[in-house]
Amino acid sequence: MVVGVVTIQLHLPGSNSLKAKRKIILSLKDRIKSKFNVSISELEDNELWQRCTLGMAIISNDNTFANSVLSKAVDVVSNHPDAVVTDVKMEWY
Repeated sequence: MVVGVVTIQLHLPGSNSLKAKRKIILSLKDRIKSKFNVSISELEDNELWQRCTLGMAIISNDNTFANSVLSKAVDVVSNHPDAVVTDVKMEWY
C-alpha cells in the first residue's frame, strides 16, 4: 500500500476578500475532486486573503499510478488562472 501526500502553497493575487478566496479555492477543490479520486482540503492560511495551502492525498497499491494522479492534480492547480503555485511538496508513506 502506498500513501501519497502533496502540499501546495498558493498565492491568490486577485483575491481581495475571504469570500473571493473561498470562491477560488472551492472551484479548485471541486474540479480536482471531480476529475481525480483524491482527498483535498485547505490546510493553512485560512484567514489570509491571498494565501492558501492545499493538501491532497491518495492511497493506492501502485506507486506509479499514485504519482501520476497526484502530478496531474498539481498540474490542474498550476494551470488555474487565479492561483500562482509558490511551493509543492510531495511525500510518500
